[in-house]
Amino acid sequence: MIQTNESAERIRELLERNLQEIFGEGDNERRRAAISELWAKDGILYVPPGAIVGHDAIGEFAGDLRATHPDYVYTPIGKPQVLHNAGRLAWGSGPRGATPEYTGWDVITVRDGRITALYVFLDEASEEFRRTTGEVSQ
Repeated sequence: MIQTNESAERIRELLERNLQEIFGEGDNERRRAAISELWAKDGILYVPPGAIVGHDAIGEFAGDLRATHPDYVYTPIGKPQVLHNAGRLAWGSGPRGATPEYTGWDVITVRDGRITALYVFLDEASEEFRRTTGEVSQ
C-alpha cells in the first residue's frame, strides 16, 4: 500500500485558499503570488474547456474567469473532504449575499504540500456550464 505524507489540514487549506486567493482574487499580482505558493510548477487545471498547464496559464485563466463575473464571490458549501493525497470542496458563486448563480466541486491532488491537479466540476444545469462548454440552453 502506498502511504501519503500529505496532511489533511494542508489539503483543506489548499482547497479553501485556491478558491478565494486564486479564483476569487481580482488582483493579478496577488493571484500570481498565491499560485506560486499553492501550486506545483507542473500543476494542471482541468476545466470544462480543457486542460491548462503551468502557473502562467492557470493565472491567466483565473483572471479571465474573474473578469466575466467581477462582483461574484465564491462561497464554500460545507467543509472540505480529504482522502489520502486528494480533497474536494463544494462551492457556489454569485453576488455577495445572494443565492449562488452556479455551483460546482473542486477536486485536487496534492504532492509536497502543493496542488498538482485541480478538477473543476460545474453543475451541468447552470448557465455557466453551458457558457464554458458551448452547450445550448434547451
